[in-house]
Amino acid sequence: MEVSLMTETALRNKRLSADDWTREALAQMAELGVAAVAVEPIARRLKVTKGSFYWHFPSRDALLQAALERWERDEQAAYGALQSIQDPGERLRALFQLITQHNKTHIIYSELLKGAEHPAVQTVLEHVLERRIGFLFSSFRQAGLNQKDALHRARMTYAVYVGFLQLEQANIRNRKPVDGAEGYISHMMATLIPST
Repeated sequence: MEVSLMTETALRNKRLSADDWTREALAQMAELGVAAVAVEPIARRLKVTKGSFYWHFPSRDALLQAALERWERDEQAAYGALQSIQDPGERLRALFQLITQHNKTHIIYSELLKGAEHPAVQTVLEHVLERRIGFLFSSFRQAGLNQKDALHRARMTYAVYVGFLQLEQANIRNRKPVDGAEGYISHMMATLIPST
């Protein structure tokens, strides 16, 4: 009786949470892309059987959805922290600095762009694009640009970001410094952020 109680306790302590699975799904996505998010390889990474997975998710699509929601929440929190910066120019500068620091976020975003045909990925990309363009637009408006110019500048800034990710994907993926990154970021800020 005592042995079976100890075994049951050990099993309970070993059981993974849904959060463990979503974290690993995002790691798998960052390494191999959206299509690689699958139960068996993630179970191997976690050193558990697939049975652990079914405690938390009914299907691979449910895991993918939860992982995407987790990534979106984390991404939203990073932008939310920037909202507290009152000066729009400083807020935009802080955003550009943030862009240079979150490598895994950039890698996952690049992989999401490649997997945009999946309906769940497409939905998340639409939310993220709307939120990011909205953040840039409101910052540029507060910096003194009229509505039309603020929207154009927001789109141009976002296009520069996506282009930067594509150009430097290998360096970002391998966590290598981007040659001339500081000068590039400084030039980008000087070019895109209106003087207030």
